[in-house]
Amino acid sequence: MIEAGHFAAFLALILSFFQAGQGLMGQRRAAGLSAIVAFGAMTFAFATLVVAFATSDFSVQLVAANSHTLKPFVYKIAGTWGNHEGSMALWCLVGIGFGAVAAKLLATGRPRFEARALGVQGLLNGGALLYLLLASSPFTRLDPAPLQGAGLNPLLQDPALAAHPPMLYLGYVGYSFVFALAAAGLIEGRIDRVWARTARLWALAAFMPLTLGIALGSYWAYYELGWGGWWFWDPVENASLMPWLIGAALLHSVIVTEKRGSFGVWTALLAVLAFCFSMLGAFLVRSGVLTSVHAFAVDPLRGSLLLAGLLVFGGAALILFALRAGKLEAGPNWTTASREGALMGNNLVLIVATATVLLGTLFPLIAEAAGQTMSVGEPYFNLTFTPIMSLALVALPIVQAWSWGKADLSSLWKWGAAFAGIVAVFWLAGIGPFDIPLLAGIGLAIAVWLIAGAAMEIWRRAKTAKRLGKMPARVWGMTLAHAGLGFFVMGAVLETSGRAHTTIALQEGQATSVAGWQLTLDDVESIEGPNWYAERATVTARRGGTVAELQPHKRFYPAAQMPTTETAIHKTGLADLYVALGDGRRNTQGETRWTFEVFLNPFIDLIYLGTILIGLGAFLSMFGRKTRVKEAEA
Repeated sequence: MIEAGHFAAFLALILSFFQAGQGLMGQRRAAGLSAIVAFGAMTFAFATLVVAFATSDFSVQLVAANSHTLKPFVYKIAGTWGNHEGSMALWCLVGIGFGAVAAKLLATGRPRFEARALGVQGLLNGGALLYLLLASSPFTRLDPAPLQGAGLNPLLQDPALAAHPPMLYLGYVGYSFVFALAAAGLIEGRIDRVWARTARLWALAAFMPLTLGIALGSYWAYYELGWGGWWFWDPVENASLMPWLIGAALLHSVIVTEKRGSFGVWTALLAVLAFCFSMLGAFLVRSGVLTSVHAFAVDPLRGSLLLAGLLVFGGAALILFALRAGKLEAGPNWTTASREGALMGNNLVLIVATATVLLGTLFPLIAEAAGQTMSVGEPYFNLTFTPIMSLALVALPIVQAWSWGKADLSSLWKWGAAFAGIVAVFWLAGIGPFDIPLLAGIGLAIAVWLIAGAAMEIWRRAKTAKRLGKMPARVWGMTLAHAGLGFFVMGAVLETSGRAHTTIALQEGQATSVAGWQLTLDDVESIEGPNWYAERATVTARRGGTVAELQPHKRFYPAAQMPTTETAIHKTGLADLYVALGDGRRNTQGETRWTFEVFLNPFIDLIYLGTILIGLGAFLSMFGRKTRVKEAEA
């Protein structure tokens, strides 16, 4: 069966290049049909890999290296994409899938434009399939087949990590089709309102899963790695954050192009950059140049090929933009003191923020190439990224209230006074048991500012529409996303400023107090799972009348010869009591003392509530009322 899948993947390769040729020549029907058949072929190819993992077919080298007969069935399936070759196969499947969906749904009334977009997408898919089949084939066989496999990386045997890669790839690869639309528009010299209406939907289709994928990865790191935090500025985390920031700028820019016909050149550039940063993320994760718990370490040859692909496709994208941007119409004039001007300022801030993350991510690699060892961590990002993003967040509610074309600045001082008042309230009064320092007070003020701004926007729109039910879904989506951003900021500030952390050592029956909780170690026992052994501690936590039992444990996976930390988290609604089991040490009296990392993380659920609202807002925005465009413009 795996040979049939291998053949189907080559068939998808041929069809993708046929799609590219037919599409670039303007043959809409042939390009669309090729995209759909290629998706069917690649779906079959990927399904053969899934079946090989499900049945523990160790004659397939990929299965032998990343699976085990004792592994739970769900992780056998997830093992299909929990490695370099399988993840690249998933990447190709998603990319071809976007082309197939576009072939079915794309209806702009411009068949040559649609054909060229499908042609560019086919070219990108063909390049990815070439790399997969010639440099990273998941279909290689072993003869003789081993009796047992090596097992999947234990860190990846987790529900969040099973869903995390597919969600990220929907985002990453989704921006490849937004770029395909931009390339087709640049070739035709028309980045107008009709183009923007189409591009906005596809940009949202990429932005939503990318948001949720990043959140899944963050939550996995929070409860699985035992570090107690939710974001570590890990280079691979940064690799997903950068296209998200560019994607956010693209969404705001494409709205201006759709509504006003302006920003055509800028929107096309952002579509190109979103694609380039998605390619950069793939290179950083799979090239082996980064050391990270999230990265796939591969050999230098594959890394060199990925770098070559990044330079070829990214360079071609930028060259196309440089050659064709001058052919685009400028659109209506606008002033700095307008919603257009404010959104342009917002985009510039997001670009600068992305540049700071890029510099912090790549600078250690540059220093290493120069023979120096240097690390860039949280202090750098706190001093650069956070203040830059704060500017965009403070301006957001004001921008929503401004008019298109030219805004009334007479009430600007009222906005400033309101924001200063919110800062003063949080700084002087504080919240709950926390003494709020100035910077945290500003952060909380920004969070309340965003949530209040979203509520005011709904109120303003409701007054215009006479009733809430008449407001289009895209307005609700925008408001939910902005409110979600406020909840995210609130959770991040409260968790960071109020986090309590300590390391304790306890014998069985011993108790101690941590952050208002009394923790008692009841016992530590050995347990066995389907493919692991573990030491599990039972800790009773008491505060007032609340009693909770926590069971953190440390697992050992014999197949992979690798330990993992399984934390225990008790949620109170206002905070997480987070306990991670460390090592046991026997003293001279023969008594064993066990170490624990204990965190109290206040309001951390607001972070994930915020990201869910942002993703939901993006989803609702896809179903908003269509912008009416004059036939002459179409």
